[in-house]
Amino acid sequence: QVRLVESGGDSVQAGGSLKLSCEYSGFSSYEGYMGWFRQAPGKEREGVATFSIGGNTKYLDSVKGRFTVSRDRAENTLYLQMNNLQPEDTAVYYCVADIAAGSWWYLQPGQFPNYWGKGTLVTISS
Repeated sequence: QVRLVESGGDSVQAGGSLKLSCEYSGFSSYEGYMGWFRQAPGKEREGVATFSIGGNTKYLDSVKGRFTVSRDRAENTLYLQMNNLQPEDTAVYYCVADIAAGSWWYLQPGQFPNYWGKGTLVTISS
């Protein structure tokens, strides 16, 4: 059974940083394509960053240069380092996974992976 548990959400001021963590189980680090999605109030869910089995990454244009996704295979943990946070980054952030790198992995709008965590709230004040 795939299990994804996020942590690290908080309220910070604009310009600040946060690091989200996702502890995963139920699949090997060599099997799962993973990533982070978010949903802002009143908006659709969108892909933020993805991480392939081989370590390749994709980023939403608006977070490039500010967010970094990484994975610790030994700890079965996926991270999202977020710097220079802005009010428009306010959202619930979800850790996601799938055994296949479908369109969702390339951050195509409206495409979603099969497995989701419960989310962690990030609030940025101006």
